[in-house]
Amino acid sequence: MSATIPSSLYRDRYWRPVLHLFKEHPKLNQCFTTKFFDFSDNTIKVQSLQRNAGPWSNSEKIMLKLAFHLFNERYKFNLSDLDYLDDYNKKLAFDAMKMRFTN
Repeated sequence: MSATIPSSLYRDRYWRPVLHLFKEHPKLNQCFTTKFFDFSDNTIKVQSLQRNAGPWSNSEKIMLKLAFHLFNERYKFNLSDLDYLDDYNKKLAFDAMKMRFTN
């Protein structure tokens, strides 16, 4: 079940890269539901997503960790982990980082 995403979040420097990653990454997209996102409260259920990602591949978990970090820097991310990504995922990651850190 999906929820309506407020248009203001597409302009928000913290939400925009998260929305991009969750829309464009196949595994993240499977979790892009109201089970993990509450747009009325502007929250992500991080612990639930982390539990759900337990059996995921290393690269899928890297993308999830990047999304968390871009949303809130209290979730640490190691840039060297990008070495483990294929070209498609590296492009997604760099596009998301650009969205977060440029105007």
